[in-house]
Amino acid sequence: MSKLLVVLSTLLLAASLPAQTLVGNWQGTLATPGKDIRILFKFATTEGDALKATMYSIDQTPQPFPGGTVSYQGGTLKVPFPAVGGTFEGKLNADKTALEGKWAQGPNQLPLTMTRPTPENTWAIPDPPAPPKKMRADIDPSFEVAAIKLSQPGAQGQGLTIQGKRMVTRNTSLSFLITFAYGVHPKQLSGGPAWLDAEKFDINAEPDAEGQPSDKQLRSMLRKLLADRFQFKFHTEQKELAAYAVTVGKTGAKLTKSDSDPNGLPGLGFRGLGKLVARNANIADFAGLMQTIVLDRPVVDKTGLTDRYDFTLDWTPEAAQFGGRGPQPGQPPAPPADDAGAPPDLFTATVQQLGLKLESTKLPVDVLVIEKAEKPSEN
Repeated sequence: MSKLLVVLSTLLLAASLPAQTLVGNWQGTLATPGKDIRILFKFATTEGDALKATMYSIDQTPQPFPGGTVSYQGGTLKVPFPAVGGTFEGKLNADKTALEGKWAQGPNQLPLTMTRPTPENTWAIPDPPAPPKKMRADIDPSFEVAAIKLSQPGAQGQGLTIQGKRMVTRNTSLSFLITFAYGVHPKQLSGGPAWLDAEKFDINAEPDAEGQPSDKQLRSMLRKLLADRFQFKFHTEQKELAAYAVTVGKTGAKLTKSDSDPNGLPGLGFRGLGKLVARNANIADFAGLMQTIVLDRPVVDKTGLTDRYDFTLDWTPEAAQFGGRGPQPGQPPAPPADDAGAPPDLFTATVQQLGLKLESTKLPVDVLVIEKAEKPSEN
């Protein structure tokens, strides 16, 4: 029994070693094509003596990026940073003055060595940007000015962002704009003109009130824009449709709470098909993105989770996903990002990486029956 206790004590000491030796700042230079980027890790301990990490990309943004669960196994430290879809993996050198390893982000892996800075060469952590001024919650804003033009033929990708207080969309169809404004899946649209999906538009719209709008205010303004500039009119009917319900898996959610402003706008986007990065997003935001862009049916949040999270989701897409833009039969699969091989399918990845399940079901949902829609009026 005494030998067993000695062995256990040694294992516990080895497991706790990083927390004792890593607390504080570590810095290193990431050599990317055409540019060297200074990276700084700040390690600290939580109240439960767990190790937590924050990353700063000194030359790119003052925004801090919180790390996910820090692991230390077999002498290897592994720190994921969900907000940027990157992971650092490295080993302490013999005198514990350097972490020698690699930075993996998407398909790219680059060497990265982090060292303890001296007082003379410590990099200053940039001051965080001032939080954007928020639009007053009691205001019901409209877009005062909205420039709408056809997208360039052959333009790739699509997106809707907030830049300051302006809404900017790129390569967005009327179908996309309606589904975003009303929080529905394309299958919840009935009728409409032949160009509903085919014509793509770039929009640059300025609200008539000061401050950055909330998600609710943004969708309200977009609904008004659709009615005014696209002459969009509809009525609703309820139908039972095949859908996906997002639920919490048996082992619980595996999500990192976001340190960002809980009243700020969520950020969700793709670094490629099947490579989702979410920042300051709740599960309803995730469900909305999946039903709008990825899946062929409505997606409903049934988790009961209300917090905002930073996470990544990496999966191998199927042919029917992304509106048929996924790999088609006969196409060679995309090369794996590393020796671990290709990521799993969406449903497996959601359980393994997020602790959530996408369950097929049928639900009564509102369908928007389009009565009228016209190409937008001149600017």
